[in-house]
Amino acid sequence: MKNSLILSLPFLISISSATPIQRSHIHRREVPQEHSHEAILRTVNTLLKTNNPDNIQDAVFGLLGNAAASTGQGNIADTDCLQQATADQAFTNAKAASDTPGMTAALLYRALERNTGKVGLASTPCTALTATNPEIAALTQHQDPASADAAQGNKALTLELARQIASVGGDPLDALKAGTFAPGDVNDPTARGNSCDDADDAQGCIESLGLRVDDATEAEIRDAVAGAGGAGAEADAGAGTMTMTVMSDVPVASTAVDPAAAVVGCGAPGATAAVVATPTPTPTPTAVADPAPADATALDLGLCADPTIVFGGPFDGRKEDAFQPADTATFTHGSALGIKVITDFICQQLEVKCKASADAIAACNQGAADAQGAQGQGAADAFNRALGF
Repeated sequence: MKNSLILSLPFLISISSATPIQRSHIHRREVPQEHSHEAILRTVNTLLKTNNPDNIQDAVFGLLGNAAASTGQGNIADTDCLQQATADQAFTNAKAASDTPGMTAALLYRALERNTGKVGLASTPCTALTATNPEIAALTQHQDPASADAAQGNKALTLELARQIASVGGDPLDALKAGTFAPGDVNDPTARGNSCDDADDAQGCIESLGLRVDDATEAEIRDAVAGAGGAGAEADAGAGTMTMTVMSDVPVASTAVDPAAAVVGCGAPGATAAVVATPTPTPTPTAVADPAPADATALDLGLCADPTIVFGGPFDGRKEDAFQPADTATFTHGSALGIKVITDFICQQLEVKCKASADAIAACNQGAADAQGAQGQGAADAFNRALGF
């Protein structure tokens, strides 16, 4: 973004929660663009006004240059942090209402480009204030695409934004909607970039005019959301290893089972020598293979019944095995090659959507940590066990 605006005093008296800035109260700038992503701005403004303890005058101020933004920052001490503070409060309000689209909009708003004084000038990041929501704290704003290292920085931001959107149950591809314009001419004295600004375009003129430049491809976003551990999901433990793991986890009290039959029942004939060498009798294969019913846990899961994860496929048209929630109707998230994105989503939903107990949320977080030390079905089992399944 380019030049800042100058506001007259009457403008500061009152701003409606869903009303765009009235141009009659503004000395026009050459290249305003704070309304370029109007759909996001309107959603965040509505959320902000539902609970606004810092008296931020309007969400649009967070997208302006500091001179103009300071007149509407309310109790926020550092103008460089106004955009983050606005996004943080909107996210908090959406989270309290279990509003996934609202949380997504707050994340997108946090990543939008702010106004600066000329083409190629980057805005100052917020360093004086830490967001209360880690999803917001993980983000910063897009920078003027003509500024130094903007392409690399904006792409990294978009991929992180996708991960945060996925963590709250939104569509990670929506991260592209926070993209900005094509780079302008840094030598243009009019500061006329490739922007647009239309407070009456509910969709956002950057979308309706086709001016948005994507920072990443859909494939790059999907890979980023799958996580660094995604490749491990394809390499599940071998049959012999699985047999040994299952046997080591079961009680040793039963003596009525033929150990050789148990090996065949687990589907690991190639591992017979390693298993038979163990003198401990094993239970029937059925007792090992069948999972406990979904209502077996003693934890209070609130409004939800089955937060478990399954591993296999094909899910979502994938060719490789992947992880996904067992109850996709309640936990509305697609599959992922890495389990972390699924565990993080389920634990977040247990708190926000399910209203589960503190013990259940703690168990979920422990299960998420346990799952990181395993692969494939072993990772899903580790998570499910921590929740009592």
